[in-house]
Amino acid sequence: MFIEREKKMADITRKIASVLRAASDSAEPRKGSYNTAIIAAAGSGRRAGGSKAKQLVPVCGLPVVVRTMKAFEECEHITSIVLVGREEEQILYRNYVTEHKFTKIRSIVTGGEDRQTSVYNGFLAIPDETEYVLIHDGARCLITPDMITRVLAAAQKYNAACAACRAKDTPKIADDKQNILDTPDRASMWMAQTPQVFKTELYRAAVIIARRDGVEATDDCMLAERLGFNVKLVDCGYQNMKITTAEDFAIAEAILAFRAKEDAE
Repeated sequence: MFIEREKKMADITRKIASVLRAASDSAEPRKGSYNTAIIAAAGSGRRAGGSKAKQLVPVCGLPVVVRTMKAFEECEHITSIVLVGREEEQILYRNYVTEHKFTKIRSIVTGGEDRQTSVYNGFLAIPDETEYVLIHDGARCLITPDMITRVLAAAQKYNAACAACRAKDTPKIADDKQNILDTPDRASMWMAQTPQVFKTELYRAAVIIARRDGVEATDDCMLAERLGFNVKLVDCGYQNMKITTAEDFAIAEAILAFRAKEDAE
């Protein structure tokens, strides 16, 4: 009888463990958490070659930044949004909020001289109850609610997560004269994207220490990495591109046309 009881207990334990594993690997974020997205759209965007900032240029009829805002507005797991823009564009962004009936925009703040300062300004404006903060480039207008959801779910499990895609080409490390110095293994190479998502207190610590140390970073994961925090990469594929140069607008429109065709089939 003792052996039989032990077998039953072992079976129950295995079932519980299986349920817990399934829950921990879920692609769905935890219900009820307060999640704030910071959309960084304060850059001049002049590399795109147009007469106005790239985030204001239409892609299939909608300005780049509006498409970005819509993705976060439509993601059910996003509670509030802080938009960071240039001072002269504040009125325009407020008009976008009214025109497109965005309800999650908590505030619109002015950016700084560089991306890191702009994101920090946005971070100062997030609601106090924010448990997870999502930092996203306004020029990544092909982000989808599903991508946002998967990266947030990973951050809730690992405390920090980053949208990314695997490197397609063979990377090379070169010197300042473009001579190849080394060829890293492509299998371990990833291209960082956004959103980059962090437990709020983790990100707060990373930002405070970076500012104290005068550290400048090209993305927010670097701030967490230098403190020894692990950041989980989430494969969001190659469509989550950033509008940077003039030809990127044509690529973005082609991707949107491809999605529309797939949805129609």
